[in-house]
Amino acid sequence: MGRVRSWVSLVVWFVLAASLARAQVSLQDNLKLAEIRMHDPWIVADKSTDTYYMYEGGMTGTASQRRSGVIAYKSKDLASWSGPYVVYEVADGGWADPAAGVWAPEVHSYNGKYYLFATLNNYKAPIAQPQPAADSRNVTRIEVTYGGVGWHLRGTQVFVSDSPLGPFKAISEKPIPPPDYMSLDGTLYVEDGKPYMVYAHEWIQLVDGNMEAIQMTPDLTRAVGEPFYLFKASDAPWLDSRHKTINGAHPYVTDGPELFKTRTGKLLMIWSSYDNGSYVEALAHSTSGKLAGPWKQDGILVGQDSGHGMIFHAFDGHLMLVLHQPFDGRLARAKIYEIEDVGETLKVKKMEYY
Repeated sequence: MGRVRSWVSLVVWFVLAASLARAQVSLQDNLKLAEIRMHDPWIVADKSTDTYYMYEGGMTGTASQRRSGVIAYKSKDLASWSGPYVVYEVADGGWADPAAGVWAPEVHSYNGKYYLFATLNNYKAPIAQPQPAADSRNVTRIEVTYGGVGWHLRGTQVFVSDSPLGPFKAISEKPIPPPDYMSLDGTLYVEDGKPYMVYAHEWIQLVDGNMEAIQMTPDLTRAVGEPFYLFKASDAPWLDSRHKTINGAHPYVTDGPELFKTRTGKLLMIWSSYDNGSYVEALAHSTSGKLAGPWKQDGILVGQDSGHGMIFHAFDGHLMLVLHQPFDGRLARAKIYEIEDVGETLKVKKMEYY
C-alpha cells in the first residue's frame, strides 16, 4: 500500500513535534495561510465578535522553557490572519507530559462558553497490555509500536474559557474516554439534547483503528456509561490494501472525526485515513440518521495527501471545509474549500487559495 512513507512521516511529525513546532513569537498581522504552518486545523466562526479563530497544537514559551500548548490565529475575512496567540499550555503535575505535544485541538461554543477538546500524550506512562485467558488456545498477539513506543497514555481532555482566545482551564483531571484506551481527535456532537464525544481509538492498540463515541454529562466534565463502536477503518472500500495479502500486522488509521447533518437530515461523518500511502478526507453516513449507526462508508471527499478537516459556515453563509495539506508537519498548510450540501452528501464546490 506504500505505507512506509506514511508511517515514517507520522512518526517524524508527532515524535519530533517539539523540534518542528515553533516557540511563541511576537504577534504578526496580515499573515496568509501559506505563511502559517498548520496541522489539524480547526476554525471557529464566532458571531459574537465577527471573527474567525483558527487553532493548532504547538510549542509555547521560551527556548529554555518550552512546553506543549494550543496556538490560535484570528481573522475577519479568512484571507488575512494575526497571531500566534497562546490559548492553552499543558500544566505540570497532571497525567500528560508537558513536552509530549497537543494534537487536534477543537473549540466548541456550548452553553454560553467555549470548550477546548485537546488530545494530550504521555510517552513515559505505559498502558499494560491485557494477557490472554489461561484457557485460551492458539492466541496470536500483535504488538504495534509507534516511534519505538508501545501502548501509552493518550486521550482527549476538555477545557473551558469565556473567550475563544482563552485561557482555557481544565474542567476535569483526565480524558473523557477510558484511561486504558489510546484515544485521540475527540469531537463534540449533541444528539437529542445529550452531548457525546466521538473519537478515534488508536490503531496502535487495535491494529484496525475504530471510530467510537461516549456520552458525556451536560457540563462535559465526565463520561456517562460505556463507549460504543461506530465503525473500523478497514470498512472503507476505497482502501486498496485490504485486498492484498501481507505477512504481519497491517495497521488501518482512523483520524479526525466530525459530524454534520445535511439539509435533509442525513447524518454524515468526515474522517481521515490513508489510501495508497496518501492522506485523504473521507465521508461516511449513518443509515439510521443516529450517532449509533449503523455506519456506511461513502468514499473520498478530498485526496492529494490532504485531511483532518472540519466544516464551518462562513459569515456570508457559504459552507466551508478546512483541512491541512500535505500531511508532512513541516510543510502542512491550511487549505479552505467551499463545499455544497446537496442533501444526501457533501460535494466540493470551490477551492479558495487565500
